[in-house]
Amino acid sequence: MGRLFGTDGVRGIANKELTSELAYKLGRIGAYILTKEKKNAKIVVGMDTRISGDMLEGALIAGICSVGVDVISVGIVPTPAVACLTRIHEADAGVVISASHNPVEYNGIKFFNSEGYKLDDNTENEIEEIILSNKDIDVNPIGDKIGKKIIVENAVEEYTNYLKKTIDVDFKGIKIAVDCGNGAAYKAAPELLHELGAEVYVIHNSPNGININVDCGSTKPEEVQKLVLETGADIGISFDGDADRLIAVDEKGNIVDGDYIMAICGTHLKNKNKLKNNTIVGTVMSNMGLDICLHENNVEIVKTKVGDRYVLQEMLDKDYVLGGEQSGHIIFLEHNTTGDGLLTALQLISVVKETGKKLSELASIMTKLPQVLVNAKVDNDKKNKYLEDEVIKSEIKKVEEKFHGEGRVVIRPSGTEPLVRVMIEGKDKEEITKIAKEIAELIEERLN
Repeated sequence: MGRLFGTDGVRGIANKELTSELAYKLGRIGAYILTKEKKNAKIVVGMDTRISGDMLEGALIAGICSVGVDVISVGIVPTPAVACLTRIHEADAGVVISASHNPVEYNGIKFFNSEGYKLDDNTENEIEEIILSNKDIDVNPIGDKIGKKIIVENAVEEYTNYLKKTIDVDFKGIKIAVDCGNGAAYKAAPELLHELGAEVYVIHNSPNGININVDCGSTKPEEVQKLVLETGADIGISFDGDADRLIAVDEKGNIVDGDYIMAICGTHLKNKNKLKNNTIVGTVMSNMGLDICLHENNVEIVKTKVGDRYVLQEMLDKDYVLGGEQSGHIIFLEHNTTGDGLLTALQLISVVKETGKKLSELASIMTKLPQVLVNAKVDNDKKNKYLEDEVIKSEIKKVEEKFHGEGRVVIRPSGTEPLVRVMIEGKDKEEITKIAKEIAELIEERLN
């Protein structure tokens, strides 16, 4: 797999790239690095509904126990639940086995530290260096010093009880359509919403190990759109495989993505004097409609590179409480340390309840500008050269001046493919499509 840790833990095809042997090593070396010199150390382990979860969990737990660390096994729970349960159980770390929205053949292993945050680069590098250099550690406890597995039967309940405390309304009188994506929220989401008094209609909540994310969940929002219109629900919510993100749907069947959710929840928090430093953190791919909406409501927005780790870092550095991505990966930092689809759903539905407004009316606070994405094919070693080419820079500047602040150009080299992505936003879709193609052609011509 080359470098082990990507932006979201270790990912790969289960039993081919992400093998049991690698899971064992990650458990052993990860536990050693994260619990060094700690007595009675313990690590929370959870997973999503993939068929490969049992295989990887067994190997991972064996690795953790081999260095004398106990495992608190919480079974199938959302990824953000592991971050939350790590704090609840005062554990030294948490590990989740999941590949999020990816197809079933993939899986992943992601670590959280004792506070529920993803590991920093230095810690990941330390784990990686030992594994990739085939070193081992001289830690082989025997007898009663070997780690043991402690099964927590009510982990879902512990997590949902915590989430209930993040809102101060019930959901009586609200009809909610839910697509669980046959993933980790299949139990937690319907149970929590029922307990809060909502009338709940649920689909794709029968995971069988191989149907996670298959034509359902947040990457296929048409499913929950249909359910909303069939049941007359007030709101639809759709989760991905590990439930760390949420795509919502209003009562008319329109999609309410992460940008709309941040606009709705951010302005609501501001009105309650709860939006710290009056700022929301987005990414360079956040729709410009969000900028315009927040500006009109006297809320600041700062933007980071694409990726929730960059959003989180900016929030921690500058003391902000709300940030996220268009994909529905939203961080409410006062309540959890990572994107949390179920938490986001509660915050959004509570705005509907508190204001007495329909979701479509709340979403009308923002008008999305059309976005067009065109790929320019450029050799990997030349992908970043557009930054140095005066002709390309001059053309981009000309286009942006033409937009007068009502459109923009974002150029991003692909992280994995020989492509430079040209994203243009503006009011006229036909016009921006033409401009995006012209810039992509110019990039290909100049850099190849």
